[in-house]
Amino acid sequence: MKNQVITIYKQAERFAEITKKAISAGNIARAKKCLAHAEYLFNSGSNETKSVISNIYVFSVSSFMELRHCSISNLFPKNLKLEYNKQINSLGV
Repeated sequence: MKNQVITIYKQAERFAEITKKAISAGNIARAKKCLAHAEYLFNSGSNETKSVISNIYVFSVSSFMELRHCSISNLFPKNLKLEYNKQINSLGV
């Protein structure tokens, strides 16, 4: 097996998938824990980490939730919700 370098982008994608699976399964407690951890990473991470959480994780999870008509405002922590709103406003939606 070759050594694989797992980038921060791939890690964020996998983390988003875990969160989406928890939401799909109705495991809201686990989804909230994932979102809380993403909030922690966003608040305490480097600029690169903040960018990845915003652009990969928040975008992926919020898109998934919108397609399934889930309420984002009830699940997203404060700062992730602000990032989500920035994305929505910058898209002109």
